[in-house]
This record gives sequence, C-alpha cells and structure tokens, in this order.
Amino acid sequence: MTKGRMWIAGAAVAMTASGVNAQEVNLYTSREPGLVEPLLQAFTDETGVEVNTVFLKDGLAERVASEGESSPADILMAVDVGNLADLVDKGLTQTVDSDVLTAAIPENLRGPNNDWFTLSMRARVVYAANDLDLDAITYEQLADPEWEGKVCIRSGQHPYNTGLFSAFLAHHDAAETEAWLQGLKSNLARKAGGGDRDGAKDILGGICDIAIANSYYVGLMRSGKGGEEQEAWGDAIKVILPTFEDGGTHVNISGAAVAKHAPNRDEAVQLLEFLVSDEAQKIYGEANYEYPVKPGVEIDPIVASFGELQVDSVPLTEIVTHRKEASELVDKVGFDN
Repeated sequence: MTKGRMWIAGAAVAMTASGVNAQEVNLYTSREPGLVEPLLQAFTDETGVEVNTVFLKDGLAERVASEGESSPADILMAVDVGNLADLVDKGLTQTVDSDVLTAAIPENLRGPNNDWFTLSMRARVVYAANDLDLDAITYEQLADPEWEGKVCIRSGQHPYNTGLFSAFLAHHDAAETEAWLQGLKSNLARKAGGGDRDGAKDILGGICDIAIANSYYVGLMRSGKGGEEQEAWGDAIKVILPTFEDGGTHVNISGAAVAKHAPNRDEAVQLLEFLVSDEAQKIYGEANYEYPVKPGVEIDPIVASFGELQVDSVPLTEIVTHRKEASELVDKVGFDN
C-alpha cells in the first residue's frame, strides 16, 4: 500500500491507502532539524516505524499543554535539563520502565522517576590560548585573582551559565557561590555577552586568555562547518575539562520524555531505546560533536582530543532545583552589567 500524509495541527500523520494509521510515532522537538533527522531516518530504516516531527523553536511545553489530552505528541525532545524539568513540573510526561534505558543512561542523568532521559551531553569547559601554561583548572579557580581581566564569558543569565552556576550551588552554599560569582565578574576581560564561539574569537584577538564555553562548539569550529574564520578561532585554543574541587565536570544535555497522553506509547519507548543504541549515539556525536550518554560508545576524534570526561556525579535533578537562586545571584552581583 502506498502512504499519504495529512497535516493536522502542525503534525504529519502517516496514513495507509485504506485510511488506517500506519505504525508511527509523533515527535515534538526544539532541536534543530539537521541534528535529529539523521537519527530519525536511521530509526525508520531499522524498524519501519515512521516518525512525524513537529519542530518548535520555543514554546514546547505551552504547545503540548494547550493540546491537552488530545495531543498527538508521543515524545518531547529538548535541549537543557531545565526545559525537561519544566515538562515534568507541568505534568506533561510519564514514567517509563525500560531496562534498556536504565542500563544505558547513568542514574544521575535521568529524571527522578525515569520521566525524562539524557540522550547526549555537552560539557561546560574552558577554552585557553594555545601558548598559555595551563593544563588543568577547577571551576572554583576561575574566580582567583590571577585571572583578573583575562576571562571571557557570555551572559550570566544564559541557560548554559545558569546551569553551571546552579551546579556550583549544588557543591557550595549561597554565600560561597555569591562570592565566587563576584570574583568571576571581577576577572572578566570584557562585559559578559556574545556567544560561546566569541570566547575563542576573543582569545585569538588577544582580548582574553581563557573563556568559559560549551565543548561542542569546538568541533563545529575546527571542522570548518562554521567557515574558515571560525576554523581559525578553533585552532587558536586548547580545551580544558574543569572539575569541581569535590566533583567532576559539569554537563548540560539534550534529552527526551514520553508525553503523558502519548497515543503511540510503545513506539515512543522503542524510539527512545533506539536513541541510546551504539548506532544512534555515534550519530549524535557526528552530527553536533556532543558526548554520547551511553558509556563506551565511540567519540568523535575532535571531542576525544579534549581528554577523558569525568561527568559530575551530582544528579541533574538536584542541580535544576537551584536555577532560580542562581539567576537571582547573577542579578545580585550585577554579573551582566
């Protein structure tokens, strides 16, 4: 039988010629199409299950909540653990009992009731000038006076940084975190702002010696995907994987959850389990230079060159509870002023 497609409320629904739904799964995602489409095609090729995708730049939770019990969404996929926690808080997800998922994904990288799952990781790292005599650093040391006027970073209110600052709060009390943020602000070479790649650009330009940024941007720069200019930025830096004094390296994630009212729940779980397979985890790394969440999967050579990643053991579910306090401290110290 041949298949047709109908577009209903922005979602493509696969139909057989007889009008009966074919085996399918409906994905709502805020991830960029180019990053997820290779994964979804590989899943369809292996299983025969069609994936109907709705790409939403923002407003994922609001969209699903507005659709209510009639929502066609089966899987909700997002970047940043805060966005996944928001889906849970709004009652838009459900618990999934899967030995495949729990075996592949460490407990600190899953929702408290297995109501969301990490699929890939990006580390919050330090970019450093190639000629700088620095091979290791802790997050705490970034506020040391020796770095005065030498650090670049994007806005403190950006989710990448509030995530890091929330992790700092998970390791230290509020007073210590405030003092650290004040010290880090005092060390800035320029006003906090721009993007992560601007940190590498400004190191090349001599504005700063080190920058705090995400790991995957280095792959995008060095690979030439961002053009020759960005390739030069990537080649001008080395990557250091910082750790907390009593922990590991902070990571943020992309992840997914099964929607509360998923009409194709079995297929949704099947897709999630495929996304933590060796094949899919390797595709994640190749598409966006991210770390696979599943231990032992091959890592892209550019990412592997950073050294061995020791993920901080504090559960992401604990870190995310500090988001509001972290944001308030950013404003209190005038970090972005």
